[in-house]
Amino acid sequence: MDCEVITIAQDTGGDISLNQELMEELTQVSIGKPLIDSALTGTPLLKFGSGPPHILLCAGIHGNELPPQVAFFKLLNQLDGKKIKGTVYTIPIAIPYATMKNSRRFNGWDMNRKTFKEGCISNTILKTAQKLKIQAAADFHSTQPQSNPGIESVFCSKKPCYESFKIASHITHQTSSKVISQERAGTLYGGALEDELNISGIPAVTCEVVSRNGKVDSGSVERSFMQMKSFLDYFNMI
Repeated sequence: MDCEVITIAQDTGGDISLNQELMEELTQVSIGKPLIDSALTGTPLLKFGSGPPHILLCAGIHGNELPPQVAFFKLLNQLDGKKIKGTVYTIPIAIPYATMKNSRRFNGWDMNRKTFKEGCISNTILKTAQKLKIQAAADFHSTQPQSNPGIESVFCSKKPCYESFKIASHITHQTSSKVISQERAGTLYGGALEDELNISGIPAVTCEVVSRNGKVDSGSVERSFMQMKSFLDYFNMI
């Protein structure tokens, strides 16, 4: 892959090739062996392009939410070798160990409720975004049918970063997802990566597609990929 790969955390490594559900899907795309190899030693951050704007896309905060992690391999194929108008940072597999185990939790905790806690990988991602002067971020998830939210959606907030709501509106207009907006970041869920990014002044959204936990339901990868492309389209990156 024509990109720079950096390991941002070294306590999260795992062999994601042991996740059979994930690997069955990756036989249909270019597997991206360098990414699988780098995940063995921790959380990989991939950098494409250079110059402003600087944006960040992330998946795998919940290791058993597979569609966006699979979609990232498709996205990396598209970004590889392309002329990019700015800098795209990607964290396709945030917690390789949790993905290997097909688990929502890491070290017994839901990392999307621990972004405020020093030493947690979600906190490391937040600090990395601040260090890299990220101008906007999107965190990609999947939601189980008949759960919360249980529908294809984009979470956002209007305060303190109104652009969070604007980004969500753009993605939902292009993908027919539903906007789920808070008036102020952090009022619905404490410690979510998206909320803590917004609170720190980085406009962020959480994109959800529908798929059973630990599975890749039909169409879910394509829907997540569409959300990713729409986020990039908001910034006219490619």
